[in-house]
Amino acid sequence: MSLLRPLLNTYLRLTEKPHMQNASGPDALRRSLETKARLLFHRPMSMRLRRGALAREDALWATPRRGAEPQTTILYFHGGGFVFGSPQTHGAMAAALAKRAAARAVLPRYPLAPEHPFPAALDHAIAAYRECRAQGGPVIVGGDSAGGGLALSLLAHLLIEGESTPDAVFAFSPLTDLTFSGASIRDNAKTDVVLPAERASEMLQMYLNGADATNPLASPLFADFTDAPPVWITAGDTEILLDDSCRIVERMRGQGVDVTYVEEHDLPHVWPLFHNTLPEARRTLNALAAWIRVQAGASAGTR
Repeated sequence: MSLLRPLLNTYLRLTEKPHMQNASGPDALRRSLETKARLLFHRPMSMRLRRGALAREDALWATPRRGAEPQTTILYFHGGGFVFGSPQTHGAMAAALAKRAAARAVLPRYPLAPEHPFPAALDHAIAAYRECRAQGGPVIVGGDSAGGGLALSLLAHLLIEGESTPDAVFAFSPLTDLTFSGASIRDNAKTDVVLPAERASEMLQMYLNGADATNPLASPLFADFTDAPPVWITAGDTEILLDDSCRIVERMRGQGVDVTYVEEHDLPHVWPLFHNTLPEARRTLNALAAWIRVQAGASAGTR
């Protein structure tokens, strides 16, 4: 582990976790993350971030500044507990991954709770995926935290409906169980340096708005992933969402899914966001990009 890891963990424990604990509501969380992302997260110089549209809504596209348009598309859903975050807050990380994977990335601005509760985000994810698939070329779907859960819920929906599935799916520290029945939500409440476990139920109420938390399209932990494409998941062993990853990996493997699971030690929630400074973040993005290249079946294809 790098020398920067404990420094970053200390910084997040002293600043970010108290802010998450004490923020007055979604608007405060939204403003804070937008500001921090502009200061801390920067795209590779060789990549361009541009606003565009996807499924008739705003989206952020990450593409190479030079050369032909990549064939592979990474459809990425940002995290933020379904109530904050945006394509802009996660665009730099998606661009860093796309560069490594010889791909382009698109981050849709999906509707957030409490203004737009479940299933609004999923409905938009379905529309965004269909448009990406219609454009041709390999499509890799991914996300982090709530966005990782959304990516897996999208996969569950496609399997239920018998629609064409992505070439592969990945998730950083996904939120997969809105019943919060895993032990890590309690056991890692103190060791998680970012997420305050005590605010989980508040987020749940805003997002579900009375819907059943065991609905597999809300909590993909309870979905049937038989015949799913390859899946790649990573999580840190000190996170409150650790069991959300461990349990869905176990369930998927029991259903015959080819799952790659990487559990890291003492890294913060969605650590690839810190790719500009943290060596472990770059290592994770490198490993995932290599996996995406294999799954897409094209190392440097053009559209």
